[in-house]
Amino acid sequence: MGNKAKNKKLTPTQIEYQTFAKAHEPPRSVIKNCLRAFFVGGAICLLGQFIQKFFITYFNFTEKTAGNPTVAVLIFISALLTGLGVYDKFSQYAGAGTAVPVTGFANSIASAALEHKSEGFVLGVGGNMFKMAGCVIVFGVFAAFVIGLLKWAWTALGGMS
Repeated sequence: MGNKAKNKKLTPTQIEYQTFAKAHEPPRSVIKNCLRAFFVGGAICLLGQFIQKFFITYFNFTEKTAGNPTVAVLIFISALLTGLGVYDKFSQYAGAGTAVPVTGFANSIASAALEHKSEGFVLGVGGNMFKMAGCVIVFGVFAAFVIGLLKWAWTALGGMS
């Protein structure tokens, strides 16, 4: 019923186009795409582990304090590769594997900034850079607020800290 209900609202030209497009669409290998995403995402995380170990070994960071510079380096690498046009080609191959939160977030912000740079720095880059990533920031801030409230309430009510 789903396709028939949709087709009743479409014009004959739209139906013809959809049939044509479906016939010429390349087949997708779900297993192959899942494996690529798994291994590429794992490789990005492995790179993060190597960067963290580098900071621990050569700069005497602890595991806890090495997290911030590690994330900063991953963001820098992602934004640099986006600016050079490499990240988008890489993500075409890897699919969801490049959506590892930090690198995918940096890519979405850098892509939007590059796309709107012709409109100026304030209204173009500044105004459009966070449109796509804004919901992630809002969710993160809201989630942190709720968790902070829960922790405060737990300790205020005499819970274990």
